Amino acid sequence: MTEMALRSKIKQAGQPVDVGTKVSAGTKAGAAADTDLNRDTDVKVSLISKIAYGMGDVGCNFSWMFVGNFLMIFYTDVFGISMGAVAGLMLFSRFWDAVNDPVIGSLTDRTHSRWGRYRPWLLGAAPLTALVLILTFWAHPGWNSTAKIVYMAITYCILVLGYTCVNIPYGTLCGAMTQNIEERAQINTFRSVAAMIAIGIINIITVPLIETLGAGSDKRGYLLAAVIYGGIFAMCHIFCFAKTKEVVAVPERKKISLKEQLTAVSKNRPYILALAGQLLFGFTLYGRNADALYYFTYVEGDKAFFTVYSMCIIIPSIIGAACFPMLFHWTNNKGRAASIFAFLTGMSMMGLGMFTVKESPVLFYGVSALTQFFFSGFNTAIYAIIPDCVEYGEWKTGLRNDGFQYAFISLGNKMGMALGTSLLAMVLGMCGYAAGAQQNSAVLAVIKHSFTTIPGLFWIITGIVLFFYRLNRRRYNEIMEEMYTGGAGL
Repeated sequence: MTEMALRSKIKQAGQPVDVGTKVSAGTKAGAAADTDLNRDTDVKVSLISKIAYGMGDVGCNFSWMFVGNFLMIFYTDVFGISMGAVAGLMLFSRFWDAVNDPVIGSLTDRTHSRWGRYRPWLLGAAPLTALVLILTFWAHPGWNSTAKIVYMAITYCILVLGYTCVNIPYGTLCGAMTQNIEERAQINTFRSVAAMIAIGIINIITVPLIETLGAGSDKRGYLLAAVIYGGIFAMCHIFCFAKTKEVVAVPERKKISLKEQLTAVSKNRPYILALAGQLLFGFTLYGRNADALYYFTYVEGDKAFFTVYSMCIIIPSIIGAACFPMLFHWTNNKGRAASIFAFLTGMSMMGLGMFTVKESPVLFYGVSALTQFFFSGFNTAIYAIIPDCVEYGEWKTGLRNDGFQYAFISLGNKMGMALGTSLLAMVLGMCGYAAGAQQNSAVLAVIKHSFTTIPGLFWIITGIVLFFYRLNRRRYNEIMEEMYTGGAGL
């Protein structure tokens, strides 16, 4: 019997709530508030709020996708830092994440303000993180190696912390806006469509923007691009703060220990699968994204092809993201929808390895567009899963900790990112990568397969993992009814 169902039963029976029980509010008023919660939280979300939430991910991508796609080549080819040092940083920073992600997640859950638990973080942390983004892309190629590495480590770790302070409350906010499963699917569709548009714009304009702003100096170009992207990052999150509303409240309860929270999470099977999916997602996506500019620069021979490639995939990205609700309607299972999209992404990506821009441009760009269509559907589905896992966990264990759970989702994604990018940097360094020079055959082979066949294989593995996600629409609705009507017996 869940905590919330127990509260409802007690109220219906007219019994007082025992302060010493697991029901933590300890008052009749708290129990009454829980009983009315479903009516107040199973709500339709306004169009402007959905757009504002989507704009939050526009901001996230103008920061984090810029970092994921361009920071590694900025470090090696502009700042003059070795591949080995970059690989070491990516691994070290994840130990930092392992500490700060759960801490920030718990802090957001315990935040109380007139604006809610999560929205205040967007208002406060986004402008500060924008400043750190600018510092991160401020190159000092004339410094000695030690100074470069120290500067890189400090700015990157602070940037990661700042992004965590924005992204965890932003991601958790969706579950606090409504408990309606259809509305959540729509909110995440707005988020993913907005993200795909932002990613497309970033990939199309960044290379020419750096060249234009830099006027022959990549150092100046990257810095000014970071100033622009940092401003967009901050403004988007301020807009998201202003036009969204939190309606799902967490019942007051005694302080929950880390052990209790981890125990509750371990009993949440849908969440564990979502976490595994995020780990694989981060490894595959960010490893390939970090490799993309290397691929077009060294394998295809011209980094300008990256802009053409990005133009070819932007429309399929938007369409694919918008198709998630249709596949969800057909499967009635967000995890299965994600599984199908992941499997098809992997098959398409492996097929991409058969073509090159120089020899088969139509087929290369066509298969790239198809790959991005399937990926965008997956991207929508994987984030739509998370709020439902929070509800399942509350039903299963009586503990609701949205921020804490999203923190581990964020950590899983960033752990995957660290493994993907550091492994790429490590292997390229071992094979003899030389910045700005003609690469040997081993380096070219690593770059080529890291863009096609290797991520393709991992997408197929991701699809297999998520196939076992069982929390479908019918089961979710049964759980929600039980929690708020006391459908289960004591």
